[in-house]
This record gives sequence, C-alpha cells and structure tokens, in this order.
Amino acid sequence: MQLRYSFRLYPSAGQRTALARAFGCARVVYNDALRARETARSEGMPFPETGDLSKRLITEAKQTPGRAWLGEVSAVVLQQSLRDLDTAYRNFFDGLRGKRPRMGAPRYKSRKDTRQAVRFTANARWSITTGGKLRLPKIGDLKVKWSRTLPSTPSTVTVVKDSAGRYFASFVVETGPDEVLPETTPELGIDLGLGHFAVLSDGRKVDSPRFLRRAEKRLKKAQRALSRTEKGSRNRDKARVRVARAHARVADARREFHHRLSTRLIRENQAVAVEDLAVKGLARTRLAKSVHDAGWSAFVSMLEYKATRYGRTFIRIGRFEPTSQVCSRCGMKDGPKPLHVRVWTCGACGAVLDRDINAAVNVAKAAGLAVTACGAQVVRREAHVVRVAVQDHHRRPVAAGRLKLRAA
Repeated sequence: MQLRYSFRLYPSAGQRTALARAFGCARVVYNDALRARETARSEGMPFPETGDLSKRLITEAKQTPGRAWLGEVSAVVLQQSLRDLDTAYRNFFDGLRGKRPRMGAPRYKSRKDTRQAVRFTANARWSITTGGKLRLPKIGDLKVKWSRTLPSTPSTVTVVKDSAGRYFASFVVETGPDEVLPETTPELGIDLGLGHFAVLSDGRKVDSPRFLRRAEKRLKKAQRALSRTEKGSRNRDKARVRVARAHARVADARREFHHRLSTRLIRENQAVAVEDLAVKGLARTRLAKSVHDAGWSAFVSMLEYKATRYGRTFIRIGRFEPTSQVCSRCGMKDGPKPLHVRVWTCGACGAVLDRDINAAVNVAKAAGLAVTACGAQVVRREAHVVRVAVQDHHRRPVAAGRLKLRAA
C-alpha cells in the first residue's frame, strides 16, 4: 500500500519566493484549464483532453508575452496541476454516478487561498542530498526536519504551505509485506463516545483529551485580536496567522493522539471492530463542537489503514446495530435508554452492566469476534493511567494528552 509521510520544511527567504512563484504558476495553469473546459461546455464543444490543454496552456503559452513567466518554474509542477484538475472532475462525476460521496464541481483557485501546494514526480529529478536536504528544481536545497526514516524510496513529493504559514514536504512511499506483524490472540470491540473517547470491550476506557475545549480561551483571545484589526492591513495578516497557528497546534495534538492510540490498539490486537457512526448527522446537533473535537472519522480511518498495513483485521458494523440495548451476557434486548443512564440491570439475567463497555462488547460480537462478555459487568478496580506527550512537527510537546486506560 501507499503511505504519505510529512516533514517540516524551513526554506530561506529566496526559496520562499521561488515556492510562491511555483504556487502561482500552478494555480494559473489550473484556472486556465478549468476556464477552457467550462467555456467548451457552455458552447457545446467537445471536452478538451489533458494532452491538448498541456500543449496549449503550457508549451505554447510559454512562447507568449503574457505567460512567458511559466518557464521560470519546473514544467512537472504545471503538468501535475492539470492532473489535479482531472482528479477533481473525476471525483465530481463519480459523485453524480453514486460511486463516491457527492462533492462540488471544480472551482477556481485564488491567490488568497491560505493553503497552497505543488507536486514533483520522479520526472522532475528531485532528490534528497547526502546532507539531508530536499533538492527541488528551480527552487534549491531546502532544510528538512527529519523525524523518522522513510521505509522506501519515495515516488513523489508535494510541497505544502498551510494556513499557518508553515511549509511541509509530503512524500508518497510504497510499503511491502515486511511490515506485517506476527499474529496475536486478542480481538477488540471499540465504542466511541464523548464522555470517554473510546471504551474497549476488555473493560478499559480512554479519556477524551478535548483538545479544542482546553484551547478555547487562547483561541478566543487570538480571534478577538484579529477582529480588532483593519481589513487589508499588515497587522490583520499577522493576526490571521496567529489564529491559524493556534488552530494548527490543536489539530496537531489531536492527530498525534489519534496516531498513538490507533497504533497501540492495532499492534496489541489481531482484529478490531468499530461502529459506523453517523458523524455528519451528529455534527448538526447541539453536540457539534464536541463531535468535531473528538475527530472520530480520522481515528477510524487510521485504524483501517494501519490494520491493512500490519496484517490485522478491521471490521465496521452497521450504525443501526442496537449495541446499547442488548445485554451482552444473555442477549436480551431491553429497549432504548436515555443518555443519562450509564449503568443498567438486565431484566432477564440480572447482570449489572456498564452501558459503554456493554456496547463495546456487543460491537465485537456483532463483528463476529471472539470476546468474553464479562467485561461488561461493573467491577471496580484501581485505574491504570498512561501519560503520553503529544508532539507537533517541531518534535516539541504541545499538549499532555492522557490516555487513561481505566478498568471498569
């Protein structure tokens, strides 16, 4: 499978200017191609092919005075911009055909977009120098903060400038079967929630770090400072970057928490089952901020691809499975219960059940995993706490997320 590794870049002032030029040229070619296709559609003409657009908008355009500056950047960057437009159209049409979730039609890119990116393939002859720098054509040798070793030779590299003004190099690498982990015995069901981020079928509970909630005071202060600045001023640009960096710290901490927890669960268990949650529906309720703060979809996606990478089994069960209504001991369906009911007694077998652990056990059972239901009973034991230092791309701790694996 293909994986993407991102590393922080520290370009010099001249390199930032060269990257800005590359971002701008790629954006212009993308917009020119989109305009050509939209014009052909409105006039009832055939859909222009990528080869024709490349010849007209890149090769021939470089010979004109109005587009001569396209020759100042690598031609591969411009070609990849056309391929990005092809991908955008393909995703749009696949959504109309029902092959994937619906998404909007391709739109024009703006120089005011806070995120910019260009991609270099092997044809661009980019390389990693012996000194550990990233050498890009017509840009130079960029300083990279390497936090790990790439598992194989990357096929492409994408240079990204995010909303916070940070630069990243994103490498696409191919992984082989040598990363498959040896088989193990445990199989796990996971019930995701807000009170606890995850409740496991073996009785452990992972506390929710609530990164956004903990950073709200700092975010509000930065946002108020931004609202007081004059539109179009340099101070407003600086304030906007401060807000973006505050949000980036929250997102980085959340992502690190997801990576650490998902890797641990995949390594410790042969099979993992989760419930297919309706995140979009929950995000339209009064719990929207907490739902987005938890980031369930990103966490489940990490579980899925890491299970594939390490040779584990990943299972999703239907969202309408009555995991909170069925007794995991005897299987009797006791009906829906209000959210404030966290512990309930089965009317058939008399078992006293923790609502969340019982749901996690039922998730595992619905997925066909071999788990015991004894974990669903309420048995008090001493809590076991594991502290994890969450780190950003600087490799500096930005938040102390506690993965509190607590026995019920």
